[in-house]
Amino acid sequence: MNVIVANEQQNQLSNLDVDVIKSITGQYDVLEVVEMFKNFFYSKMILDVTALNDYSDFKTYEKLIHGLEADKIIFLLPEGSSLCTSNFLGQLISIGIYNFTTNLNGVVYLLKKPNTFKDVEHILKMANIQSSSDTGAINTSLGAGSSNGRTILGIKNVSDSAGASTFTYMLMKELSLTFGKDNVCAIEINKNDFFLFNDKSMISIKENEIKSALDKYSKASIILVDLNDSKDISFCNDIIYLIEPSTVKLNKLVKKNKDIFSELENKKIVLNQSLLLNNDVHDFENEAGIKVFYNMPPLDERKRNAIIGDFLTKLGIKNDTGKNNSTKIFGLFRR
Repeated sequence: MNVIVANEQQNQLSNLDVDVIKSITGQYDVLEVVEMFKNFFYSKMILDVTALNDYSDFKTYEKLIHGLEADKIIFLLPEGSSLCTSNFLGQLISIGIYNFTTNLNGVVYLLKKPNTFKDVEHILKMANIQSSSDTGAINTSLGAGSSNGRTILGIKNVSDSAGASTFTYMLMKELSLTFGKDNVCAIEINKNDFFLFNDKSMISIKENEIKSALDKYSKASIILVDLNDSKDISFCNDIIYLIEPSTVKLNKLVKKNKDIFSELENKKIVLNQSLLLNNDVHDFENEAGIKVFYNMPPLDERKRNAIIGDFLTKLGIKNDTGKNNSTKIFGLFRR
């Protein structure tokens, strides 16, 4: 069971569909919160930070985790506030606070899959802050040339010709507009389709060249990888599995591997080049026994498509505001 501590973001948290054993609303001194919950059994605390006096002061969070376990708290930060900057977030990470977000989708995600240091390490790279974990196991100063702390997103066709190359290209274009072209690149493994896009940020390599390619782009914050038939996918932080849901493609897919949908359970499935409506997607999920992460219609890759931005926001790589530097930084979180 969970507890909620809310204040200015109470309306948002009232829509959160989770089991709650205790909920309080108001603004409190941080030591009051510690005293209320230090001997109280709960699974997770969802903390609207505006419920804390002096919530913009880093010392407040030091006092909080001195009395409560940091890994049991999900911090809901005000969107666009001074807290959503690499410097402030880097300070939180440096004392072992890894689970923070600005929206309910992020809260739900973190309840299911809490962040580790690796998930937020790139923020320290931006802030140039030295980190030390509670266990003393981490004491790393990250320089600009570090190969750690970046998002490596794999894209893989499940059905034949599901559009991974073009999908990767559209993601790269959108991310380049948000984070800068030098911070985003795309790699294709074991094929040479990328040369058709005539973009120097997209390279084609053999599977045995993966490590050298990742080293080459060590300064990039986001690397997209069209995996094709690559057997090694361990270097990816996350993987998108593309299925084109036409009758012919689906029948061919199942004929090739009757267990394919059970193998895809709990993976991020995107229906690409899809003409299915919402009720059709629901029927597909019931029949296949899998959950669809996103239903992507056919798109014109020559244009900027707002739905690509929406997809990246849901994936957690891009913030939906995109209006200033602080939101861009926060958009790097995997929410």
